[in-house]
Amino acid sequence: MSEKNREGKRTAREKLAVEREKQRSADKRRRALIVGGAVVAVLGLAAVIGVVAANAGKDDDSEASGPVVAPSGAQGKDGLAIPVGKDSAKSTLTVWEDFRCPACKSFETAYRPVIHELTNAGQLKAEYHLVTLIDGNMRGTGSRNAANAAACAQDAGKFPAYHDVLFDNQPPEADDAYADNGKLIELAGQVDGLDTPAFRACVEDGKHNGWVAKSHQAFDKADFSGTPTVLFDGKNIYQDRTMTPAKLKQMVQEANQR
Repeated sequence: MSEKNREGKRTAREKLAVEREKQRSADKRRRALIVGGAVVAVLGLAAVIGVVAANAGKDDDSEASGPVVAPSGAQGKDGLAIPVGKDSAKSTLTVWEDFRCPACKSFETAYRPVIHELTNAGQLKAEYHLVTLIDGNMRGTGSRNAANAAACAQDAGKFPAYHDVLFDNQPPEADDAYADNGKLIELAGQVDGLDTPAFRACVEDGKHNGWVAKSHQAFDKADFSGTPTVLFDGKNIYQDRTMTPAKLKQMVQEANQR
């Protein structure tokens, strides 16, 4: 083989080696970019999650740490119960409700007539605790805003009627219609004398939001299974599958005879 041919092959091998080294360097750079990009993506996701978590915490904290203004006439521990009926009644029905809760509406539809009958007759006192369970499950603020509006109605001495209007007009569970204060004020028009400047300001300012948050915290601490939770003289009757409005009426009447 001539010297010229050997030189040519050597040059070709050197060129090939150089190309392979370039390729290896390029592969290293590409892998570094991929890994770096993945790290950035993970860090970015972590940052987003952190921001969301932080903001969620801030929302909860701000709501809970806001002024706790109980509605007029609120009773019970920490003033978290809105009473309906006479204080002299021998029996007490404690109801934990969420205005966005379909099961709560079903309870109201079935039991409202007998509850009204018994409270009006002075045989039963009902204590309503308002919670925001559906806001947490479905997202939104409709439970809170509706509860605040109901507390504003209590300030005006119109809670029972407005309470019933809210359940009668309850939107589908996934529809956060009660987050709109305008809708809540519009519904107040169905209660004689409720739609006043004072009521509107109370609703729009979220006057009782802190109180609603505290009420929900009490619900969480009590470790109830859900809404509605209905206690008759301390016993959860909503979990009693044999319970009916007629049976509740009989229980109240028997308790009043003791």
